[in-house]
Amino acid sequence: MRKIISLILACTLAGIGLTACSDAGGNQGADGTKASESGNGTTVGTSVSPSEEISYKPTEENVKLLGRTAYIDDVLYCGLSGTGVEFTFKGTECSITVKGDSGSTNSSNSDNQARIGIYVNGERIIDDMVDKSEEIYSVIDSETEVEATISLVKLSEAANSTIGISEIKAKGEAIKPTASKDMLVEFIGDSITCGYGVDDPDKNHHFSTKTEDVTKAYGYLTAQKLDADYSMVSLSGYGIISGYSGDGKKVAIQTLPQYYDKLGYSWSANGSFSPSKVDWDFSKRQPDVIVVNLGTNDDSYTKDKKELQEEFSAAYTEFIKQIREKNPNAKILCILGVMGDRLYPYVEEAVKRYTDETGETNVFSLRLAPQSAKDGYGADWHPSETTHGKVADAVMQEIKKITEG
Repeated sequence: MRKIISLILACTLAGIGLTACSDAGGNQGADGTKASESGNGTTVGTSVSPSEEISYKPTEENVKLLGRTAYIDDVLYCGLSGTGVEFTFKGTECSITVKGDSGSTNSSNSDNQARIGIYVNGERIIDDMVDKSEEIYSVIDSETEVEATISLVKLSEAANSTIGISEIKAKGEAIKPTASKDMLVEFIGDSITCGYGVDDPDKNHHFSTKTEDVTKAYGYLTAQKLDADYSMVSLSGYGIISGYSGDGKKVAIQTLPQYYDKLGYSWSANGSFSPSKVDWDFSKRQPDVIVVNLGTNDDSYTKDKKELQEEFSAAYTEFIKQIREKNPNAKILCILGVMGDRLYPYVEEAVKRYTDETGETNVFSLRLAPQSAKDGYGADWHPSETTHGKVADAVMQEIKKITEG
């Protein structure tokens, strides 16, 4: 996939697109490197000549960080779905340099390469698969001055591939980070949260990052409906006690809780960045609401076996405790059901157990309506864009209920 729309503007653009938030400064890597740590050597908040091209580092002084990112060796690394940058621009030219990972140049790896979207005032003007070790994307090239909000969003998930943003060049006024929204919502989940297969209307097709788009998934859509910032912590095939099991055996290595305090997991190397070795700094901006959508993959293992379902429920309660330890003030909403709701009673049980043990009443549950054939399916029977929209409506309404009630 390579869809790049040239943007040559003769007038000032208007409008603001969806924004996301991440305060990633200070995240400590396994090698002692701090993630998203500000660097020197860029122009920050100073007046520049409109005809002078200035190079900016993708740090918090210059851009808004989207999701959990890591700034290491002058590169902002993005792994998890929805990660990226956003900034305001006023000038005539702007470009963004993106670095691919070890799999980016392997033509036989095309179904695992990172997919990115670049937006100007909310409109996606570049949709590309990162298949080079480095590429410079021309975002704006105009004869007259343009005023715009620019964002780069990683559309695919961390496990298959990661990207790095090494430089933003602009000719005009200094770029600036966009403002944070009033609410931050974190979404913890699996392939559903990643937007697996949402761009492939054939349920018999299988996984490809080419058809994965987090911006069409319920989490991103929920944040959009709430006018909120977002952060995604999601990996396809992962669960609470087991990843997806095709043979009924437990897949213990694919459990999301082990990576909750990291920047995800990826089997593809990208310079100094390894998501599972970078700790997330929970002292930064805390989510106001955390949505947990896990259990679909566990169900492939637990099936109707009561003892395994109870094991899932007990482990779910422990994960709620883990989340609460890191996020003492967030409302927690536990959802399940769009791809099957057999385990939902055990999610409810986990929430009740947590409430009974702690006396806390800020953890909630929501049963989602199972997807319907009339709304279509994505690859491997995953939710369609229509279904994701319905889930987003339900989750948005529940978040409003628990935060405004």
